[in-house]
Amino acid sequence: MRSILLWVAAFVFMAAASVYQRATGPTYPKRGEIVVAGESYRYALVRSQETTAQARVALPQPGPGTGGFLVYRRYPTEDDFTTAPLVVEEGEDGSELAGYLPVQPAAGKIEYRLELDVPEGRLLVPKAGVEDETIVLRYKDPVPGALLASHVIAMFFTVLVGMRAGLGAVFSGGGVRLAAWTTLAGMTTGGLILGPLVQKYAFGAYWTGFPLGYDLTDNKLLVMWAVWLVACLVLGLPGRRTSGAGVRAAGAAGRVAVLAAALVMTVVYLIPHSMRGSELDYGRVDQGTPPSEAVGTGRI
Repeated sequence: MRSILLWVAAFVFMAAASVYQRATGPTYPKRGEIVVAGESYRYALVRSQETTAQARVALPQPGPGTGGFLVYRRYPTEDDFTTAPLVVEEGEDGSELAGYLPVQPAAGKIEYRLELDVPEGRLLVPKAGVEDETIVLRYKDPVPGALLASHVIAMFFTVLVGMRAGLGAVFSGGGVRLAAWTTLAGMTTGGLILGPLVQKYAFGAYWTGFPLGYDLTDNKLLVMWAVWLVACLVLGLPGRRTSGAGVRAAGAAGRVAVLAAALVMTVVYLIPHSMRGSELDYGRVDQGTPPSEAVGTGRI
């Protein structure tokens, strides 16, 4: 019964971490709400788009006859902003004001905002009253669905088993050594093998973390892998015969090492996904460098 409860708790922690990552990362839709003539309108503005099509920026039309403009430029640059009128299109939930951002090479970014003409006057989105507030969208090349799914599933599985190992270390749940080594194997496969393959397809580079760059996603993975490697070395190989059972067999040092690795994993997952990820250097592109050779680490 204790083991079952620990697995349930580990699943809850894993689900909470995945939801948090999805809600806070800089590539997930920017959500908000505007109020026009006493009516509230919720929006979700795109922040990631494949290079196969223009990014569609749309929000509910705040009343009949209202319009506005899409204002954008390459990011990060000092280009002049381009202004394009929004058009009325039918969406799933009614009329929408929509505009389209030009396709950029992989890792290319565009910052944009919406300026709406409503009965109260000019309304700025994403944040009314702040003229320099913009949303940053990043383009990426398509990633094979099977590869992406394998990477995501492997990482979710890794977090699940890692949380179970940490809880076992605290509550003497047993099976800690095997769970720790499984966590390390999952992180190696899902993170250090499949992860770089996904990044290569999407942005043209296998690795942009230490020592090649400052990609927080890559660096977070490297830190997690290192602490779990240490924990596993302290524990010893699975199946090693020792006195006692469960976490007691690993000794105090092993218990502390696994708990520390699980805590590091928890802290790492509190950092939003895709922060300081791949970013196209438009300055180098403008000087003639091919876009595939001008990808570096982003500011956000």
